[in-house]
Order: sequence, then structure tokens, then C-alpha cells
Amino acid sequence: MSTAYFLLSSTPAVRETQSHPSSNQVYWGGRKDTGSVLPPLNSSTPSTIPLPLAHNLTTLGVQGSVSRTPTNNRQQPRSLRPTASASRPAASASTLVDRDSIPRSSLHPTDTGTAGGSEVAASHDPQDRLPPSHPSQASSLPVSPGVTFFESAHDVKTGDFNINATHVSIFNEGGTQEYAQRVRLEMLPKHPAMSTKLNEYLPNSRQPDVDKLCERESSSTDLVLCIHGPAGIGKSTLAGHLTDKFRESGRLAASIFLGVIPVEMSEPETIVKMIGHEIGSIHPRAIPKIVEAMDQCHGTPLENHIQMYILEPLRSLGHPQPFIVIMDALDEWRNHPTFLKALVPFNLHSSVLKFILTDRLNPCALHLRGTGELSIYTYALGPISKEVTKAYFHKHLVTVPWVDGRKAHSADVEKLTELSCGLPVWASIVIALLSHQFSDSPPHEILAEIVGSRRQVGGSDGLGELYRNGLMRLFPSPDAQSYFRRYMGAIIGLQEPLSVADFSTLTGLPNHLINKTQFALSALQIRPPPSGSERMVHSATTLHHLSLLEYLQAQTTEPSFSISTFNSHSAIGLTCVKQLPTLPPPSFDSNSRLRALQRYAVKYWPHHVFNGTPRLNDQWSQTEHCSTLQKMSDIHGRWAALFLKDRSPEELDSILENVTEADSMVSTLRKVADWLGESGGDHWGFQVACLEVAVRIDGGDAEAWSDLGKCYYTRGDQTGDLRMHEEAVVAFRQAMNLRPDQQPSRGSSFDDIACALRSCYQQNGDLNILDEAISCSRMAVTLSPTPHPARARYLGNLTNALTHLYYHDGDLTTLDEVISLLREVLALRPAPHPLRPWSLDSLANALDDLYQRNGDIKALDEAVFLLRKALALRPPSNTDRPVSLSNLATVLKSLYRHNGDLDTLNEVISLEREALGLHPAPHPDRSISLNNLADSLLWLYRHDKDIGTLDECISLGREALALRPSPHPLRYTTLNILARAYLSQFEQNRVVEVLDEAISLAREGPVLCPPGHRHRPDRVGRLVQLLKRRWEVTGDDRDCEEIEDWEAELGN
Repeated sequence: MSTAYFLLSSTPAVRETQSHPSSNQVYWGGRKDTGSVLPPLNSSTPSTIPLPLAHNLTTLGVQGSVSRTPTNNRQQPRSLRPTASASRPAASASTLVDRDSIPRSSLHPTDTGTAGGSEVAASHDPQDRLPPSHPSQASSLPVSPGVTFFESAHDVKTGDFNINATHVSIFNEGGTQEYAQRVRLEMLPKHPAMSTKLNEYLPNSRQPDVDKLCERESSSTDLVLCIHGPAGIGKSTLAGHLTDKFRESGRLAASIFLGVIPVEMSEPETIVKMIGHEIGSIHPRAIPKIVEAMDQCHGTPLENHIQMYILEPLRSLGHPQPFIVIMDALDEWRNHPTFLKALVPFNLHSSVLKFILTDRLNPCALHLRGTGELSIYTYALGPISKEVTKAYFHKHLVTVPWVDGRKAHSADVEKLTELSCGLPVWASIVIALLSHQFSDSPPHEILAEIVGSRRQVGGSDGLGELYRNGLMRLFPSPDAQSYFRRYMGAIIGLQEPLSVADFSTLTGLPNHLINKTQFALSALQIRPPPSGSERMVHSATTLHHLSLLEYLQAQTTEPSFSISTFNSHSAIGLTCVKQLPTLPPPSFDSNSRLRALQRYAVKYWPHHVFNGTPRLNDQWSQTEHCSTLQKMSDIHGRWAALFLKDRSPEELDSILENVTEADSMVSTLRKVADWLGESGGDHWGFQVACLEVAVRIDGGDAEAWSDLGKCYYTRGDQTGDLRMHEEAVVAFRQAMNLRPDQQPSRGSSFDDIACALRSCYQQNGDLNILDEAISCSRMAVTLSPTPHPARARYLGNLTNALTHLYYHDGDLTTLDEVISLLREVLALRPAPHPLRPWSLDSLANALDDLYQRNGDIKALDEAVFLLRKALALRPPSNTDRPVSLSNLATVLKSLYRHNGDLDTLNEVISLEREALGLHPAPHPDRSISLNNLADSLLWLYRHDKDIGTLDECISLGREALALRPSPHPLRYTTLNILARAYLSQFEQNRVVEVLDEAISLAREGPVLCPPGHRHRPDRVGRLVQLLKRRWEVTGDDRDCEEIEDWEAELGN
């Protein structure tokens, strides 16, 4: 039995037991008959230019926005076993967690033995809908165009209602509660505005896929359907088709395009709220439940947000079929692993809610931590058929403005079809380049060049070559290319749309060059600008395909068109910093008096400076950003007030009490980051940007670097992103280097580094990293002798790292050291220390491991004794009681298998029944409790032969199995229990169909363990035993043949 003891989580864990262990004149591309220099474009040009690519992509099946619904703009301890299914710990923004006093929550399951089965782990009315366009949905509300509803509102009287940040009260006679709730709904984050122009689809281009996916959705209980395929294959078009289909049937809950979500709205909780807003806009009857979520979800886990903003509002509609949430471009959302992990508890709710996702990669193949238990079906989207591609070229080539009658021929169509490899975006770009009026070459020359290419899109650079050739024609001169790089780099980093004038100030590009560049790049747009904002400059992801942006940022792209996002952020960040001295003093309406560029600078200067400057002081000190900020000694308070007022006006006064004139910019940034970290989880991007800038200024101090490390560490725990933990290690090392050898807090730095290193090890398995983690933990303990207040925590983190080492090498000396250290931890936490129960659990679990290794019954007896004391410290009202119940039941079951005492088994069952009662659906640990109790009842049946006991075992096992869809890492454990239970039932009633069911369950074992897997022989052996039993009863030669095949694999 393997055990890890000391990690923390935001929810308590339970054990699931296992029986066994330049020039002013810029030359641009232009037609020869019109000259090579275009006259300046007036400001209306961008709004009247043709957008052939956006149209072409849509007709072929690439336009992803046409179906979008636009809108206006102290942790609890938890034990952890190192398994794929174990949850990561949560960490505070102010201190790393104490991991030493915690019992196990999950055990790496084994497949030895034949009896063990427990593990340790720890009706819709279409008329009752608003129209699909959000502005019209809220047309009766006093919302200014282009402004977020009640942006920065704080106790403002408007018309017939009173507004504050959290409540709206209708106080005129005609007001209604329903109206008030709709006002509240408009306070939620909204999907960024996208074009609503519905263009013509090429008929039936994706109909076979639509049919297959709809059939799959209707016939399966999977919570998630993920459509994956390479960039430009048409995933967004397919998402648009599905959005339309489910909207027509009244089953669309929400449809969002993650590729256009700005950084400030990219936190998982914000996306969930955005989905909630979409649900309320489409289904007004769900608004009361959404408003309820707004009142109750602040600061709660992501799972709770999903339940209250999405599941419960949809459940309240009472529709007989599940609603569908469509999330397009999942891979363009950095936080998608966290979101997928949070979906796991909702596997059983696919009768109410399902998700359809699109992604370039198969998420199952990525083995994202925590998503192995997700009920998901993946669908590989293939290329467009040759027939469809040919039809597309035949249709659109006739619209090209050919010169001198030199048109495309059938052979050209055949060659273009071959080169496209069925990738719609490639075909669309070809038509756009041939049709665009901004080129020196006539269309037939461009076509000849394309057709003469030997690089198919399926090759390594086929699409990139097409982009390069297109850009060379659009921006042929060095000066034009330079302006292109500046413009494109800026919009890649741009976080919000800006007017041309503000964008000109931000980038230093003249207005007329911005207009010219926009005009030229319209050839490569896949989406037109959102309606009403055609004269704005938008972020690159709003208008352009991801494959173009990736090409421009690739290291292999030639310098003429290579974009450095670092340099772009640097330039934008410097301009934003220079805007800070122009900010007005804080006042009630100061935000409303800010110019658009000032508002942008207030929100995003830390983001751009973070992403566009070096971190180390010797490099930072050489930047203009550094010298500019050094000259601004009195602007930090103004900035903080304006920044925070935009986010939490109701808390502004209390927040600013801690921001004084004596504060430096560093301390102000840290205080703002601290508030962001405590505000409920929606602001991590802003939080880390503030801390990153803080450590740059004056080289930072140890505390600032420590705060930055904890910010990354917490994020790593939440998302399972190894890079976050690696960044945490770097920050913690820097904090330690800034602390003198004799400084008391140096031990804390070593402990922080150890924790982050151990998290890296848990993700990459590098033993060198684990060894370093152990070394750092030993230093932390050495620097903190008794009675140092943190010694117990440092000891616990050391035992955690040593436990991982024991799991790897099985050295009993290591386990003995773990037990010895845990005894010291327990002594340092006498009653009534709040963490004493966790220390009791941890020591007991280590002793249980010792018993499992060498059979020392005294170790097992002591484990029982310690766990009884832990349970006594957790009365029924204690939220951690299920942990003690499960852990005690686990070791008592080991004791029962040792002595066969039926009273011991009955106590196990009693404990497990209580634990199950504390885990009602949809509790994430319910499947563990179900599995454990089913296993114990199967043991009891062997004693009493009571068919009622066996029936209950099967019923519980079935429920547990439903909660563990393939490829859940613990599914086989439940399959094994059920197969043994059905075999026992067969031996009693001799019904062959019962034995058939046992065999059907056992067949999944080898399927879940492909050839070469260490557990496959044992699972094959169990299947063979059942097949032999059936052959003995039926004499069916097919069983005999199958037995021979399986035994041949086993080498028998």
C-alpha cells in the first residue's frame, strides 16, 4: 500500500481502500494600371472594403463567428496519494500550505489478489426566449452602446431603479422583480462582440459530420463531446452549424468562441459567468437561478460556479432533453485544463447538460491531470472532401477579376484541390489573394505561382508558404513590411478594441498607415469586424485565423514578417506607462472622465510591461520603462484607486485604506495583487502581472519574490500546469537569495522551494528534482529547531517528499524515517491543536503502509488506535469527518482480513455507510464511498450468504461504475467488484445470463490495459477464470477457443 500524507486541498478527501497493495513615401502593393503608391485612405475606407476571405471561409466552412450571439461590450487540509486521479492542493496567496498533518486520500490501485476491491483516494417553451441578439434582448435597459452595462456603477440612481454593485432595487410603481433580475443579469461578464453577418454556407459541406455528431449526442450519456482537428480544418464552422441546430431545437444553452476572450476575462470563473449570461439571455426563465448564483458564489470553488451558474439554471427549465453548451477553440484558452478538471463531478448530469468543445488536439491524448475521470467522447474532424473542395473552387474562381480573359482551367482546379489537402482555410486564402485589389500581379500570375507550388498543406510548410507569398504581395517594400510588423505585433498584443486615433497614439503609427494596413490585411481576415465597430482597431484573434498568427510568431518565419510579441508588448507597455501621469485624481466619477486610452492604460500597463520587459534587475534597469516609472513618485495611489474602482467599487474604500502616500509603487502593486488574489479567482492574470512588475522595480525584495512564487504555485496547483510550478521554483530561489543566511525566514524559502520542486516531480517524475526537494526540506528543518513555530510544517513537507521516494524505491529505511518524523510532528501538535487530527491520520497511514509491507500487526493495531482518536476529534458536525471514517474503515478492513473477525467487518460497514451518507450526489468522492461499501458487503456476503447483502453490493457497484466512465483510472476496481459479485450470484442461482454479465464486465480489464501494461496479465487471468467457469457450465467451444487465445498471451 502506497501513501502520501501532507498535501492540502480546498475540500477534504476520503480514503478508498485496496485489498492489495525609413522613407516618408511608403510603397505598397498595387495594380500596375493604378500605380504603386496608393493615395491616403480616408477614415471610412475600412468600413467599406470588401472582405473576400471572411466570405470565402464561411462559404467553404471555416467562418466560426457567424452563429455567435453578440453582446455589449485557511485552506482545508487534505491527504493525497500520488495517483493520476489525485487532486492537487490549494495554496494561499499569503503562505504555502502545511502538508504534514494529513492522511491519505488516494492509493495507487493494484490488481493483485482476487478479493480486494477498495482503493484509497482520498419543458422548454421556444417562445420563452429572448431574441438571439443581446443588444435587442436588453433594448429596454438603459445601456449606452459600446459600454459595459453599469460599468463602474456604485450606488447610482438611474431612471426608476437604484443600482449598486451587487443589488438592484426597483422602487417605482411599475417596476417588477423580473426586470430587476434582468438588470442584474446584465452585470455578468459578456461574450465579446463578434460579427453577426450570416453568410452562405457551401451546401452540405459538413452535413455528414453534423449528422454523426447529433446521433452520437442523442445516444450517449457522455458529458463532453470534443471535436478535434488541425487549425483551419473547419472546426469553427462545424461549431456554427451545431449552434444553429441546437438553437432551432430550443436546446442551446450557450455558444462561446474562446479565441476572442481577452486576458481580463480568461479566468475559469469568468467564463462560467459568461456562460451563465448567455443562458439567461436565451432562456429568461433561468434568470432567477443565475441571480441566485451571483449572490452565493463569490469566493467559492469553480465546481460550485458551474453548478450554480450553469447546471441549476438549466435544470430549472425542466426540459426533457439535455441543453448544450458549445465552446469553440478550447486550445486557445490557457485555462482549459482547469475547466475540464472541474467538469468531472458533473458526469452524472448529462441528462440536463452536455458540452460540445472544439480543440486542435485530442485532450485525452494529452493526459491532462485530473481529466482522466471526465466522461468524454472525442471526434476527429477530417478534411473537406475533394468533391466539396472542387465545388468551392468552381464557385468562387468565376468571381475573380481575371485580366485579358486568362482564367483558371479545370487542371488548375484539380491542382488546387490536391494542394489544399482538404483544408478550408487554405482554399479560402487562395480565393482571397486572387480576388483582392491590392496587388501588383494580375490574378493569373498569382494562380500560376500557387499551382506551381510543390508543397501541400499537409506538408511542413504548405500553409506558411501561402501566407508568405500573400504577405509579400500585400507588403512588397521594406518600409511597408516594417509598418506591417509594427501594426500586426500591436494587434496581437492588444487587449481591447481602440479607435484609430487611440491606436495611433499607442503605437506611434500614423492614422493613414493604420488605415492602409487594415485595408491590405482585409485579404487575410476570416471574420469582418463586429457590427458597428468597423472603424475600430481590433485584436488579431478577433479578425484573423490562428494559423496566420502562429506563422507570424514562429521562429522559422523570415525576418520580413516575423513578429516579436515581446517587443510589441514592450512598446505598448511604455506608452501605457507614460499615460499614468495624465490620470485625474480619484473621485466618484473619475472612471467615467477617463479617455479611452487612459482607461486602457489603467487596466493593462502591468500586463504589457510584464510581457515586454526582462525580469532581472540588471536588464530591467536599462529599459525606458524603468527610468519612466522612477520619475513617477506620486501616481501609484491614483492608479490603484482607478484600477480597483473599475473592478470592485463597493470595496474600494476599504481596499484603499491600506494604500498610503508613503507607499512605493512596489508596495502598491503588491497590495493590489493581494486583493486580486482574495477576490474570488477571476483576476489571476492581473494579479501575476502586478507581482511581475513589482519584482522588476528596484530588483524586488524577498517578500515580493515570495508572493510571486506563491501566485505561480497556487496557479500550478489549480491547473496542473508544470510551467507554473517551474516559475514558482525560480521565484522562490530568488527570494531565498535575497535573504541573508542568518535571516529567520530563510527556512521558509527552503520549504517553499521544496514544495514547488515536489510538485514538479509529481508531474514529470524526475528523481533528481525529488532529491533536490528532499534536500531543501532538510535545510528548512535544520534552520528551524524546536520550538520554531513552523517546524511541524517543515517536517511534514519533508515526510511528504520522503514518502514519494519510498513509493519509488521501496526502501524500508525511508519509510522508517517517515514514521519517526511523523511522531515528532504529532508531539508538536498536542490537543487541541486544530491540525492534530491530520497528524494522527498521517502517522496511522504510514503505519498501515508498514503493515502492508512486512505484516507487522502491532503497526496495524497502532494505526487503528490513532485513527479512532482522529475520528473522536471530528464529531458529526465536522466537515472533515468523512476523511476519518474512510481512513479508519480502511485499516479496519486490513485488520479483518488478518483475523477474520466478523465484528470488525460489521464496524467497517457501519463506518462506510456513514461516509456514504455524507457524500450525497454529486459529491466528487461519492464513487469512492460507494466502491468501498460495495467491496465490504461482498466480504460480508461470504459470511452470511444473504442474497439481500449481495443485491445491495451489486446496486452500489452499479452506481459507482456509472460515476467512473472509461477511461476513469479507478474504473477497473469497481468492474472487478461487480464481476466477483455477479459470479457469486451465479453460484447461487445458476442463471447463465448472470455469469455472462460478469464476463462482460471482466472483458473491460484487458481493454483498459493494452499489451505491455504491468496489470494486463492479472486482468487477463481473471477473465480466463470466468470463461472457464462458463465453459464448465455450457460446454461452448467458443469459450474454449477464447481461453486458448488468452492463455497463449499469458504464455501458459
